[in-house]
Amino acid sequence: YSLIRIVRALPLEQGGQVPALALTAYVRPEDRERVLTAGYTRHLAKPIDPVALARAVAQLAGRA
Repeated sequence: YSLIRIVRALPLEQGGQVPALALTAYVRPEDRERVLTAGYTRHLAKPIDPVALARAVAQLAGRA
C-alpha cells in the first residue's frame, strides 16, 4: 500500500495516475475498499481465471 501511495503522490507527467491492479488473496468487502482507498484502480481476488486477469489488464491499458 505504501508504494501505490507514493506513486499516486507523483504529478501526472511523472506517472501519478498510472493504472494499478491489486491482485490479492483478501476477498472481504473491507479488503477491496482498503485497496481502492490506497490508490489502486482495480482489485481482483485470487485465485483468478487467467482470462479474467488478461481482460482486467486490457481494460486498464484502454484496450478493451
